[in-house]
Amino acid sequence: MEPIIRKTYYSIGEVSDLTGLKPHVLRYWETQFDILSPTKNRGGTRVYRNREIESILLVKHLLYEKRFTIEGAKRELQEMRDGERMAEVRKLNAEPAVLATIKEGLTALREELTLPPREDQGT
Repeated sequence: MEPIIRKTYYSIGEVSDLTGLKPHVLRYWETQFDILSPTKNRGGTRVYRNREIESILLVKHLLYEKRFTIEGAKRELQEMRDGERMAEVRKLNAEPAVLATIKEGLTALREELTLPPREDQGT
């Protein structure tokens, strides 16, 4: 796993790795949720900012963990907007997901750096 580098823009592949979602799911969600609207660079490639990644993690939380339907998630997001708590909820959802990704990366790094036991130590 690649280390997480804080960047201004992320490609769809990087966002896919960070969120654990396939690129086609991200593209589909763009058509369903108006809060997901990554900009496109000169070449037409989607580029995601931290805010969009936080929104993706919020939608993922609503759909996969809270088990909302797409319509139910849309209503919930609208209620969050109306109550002006969207930014707060987005941040709260993103932190555990990012921390879990960092933990996975550190665990993989520890496994890479740990030496296997030597065979002659048992004798």
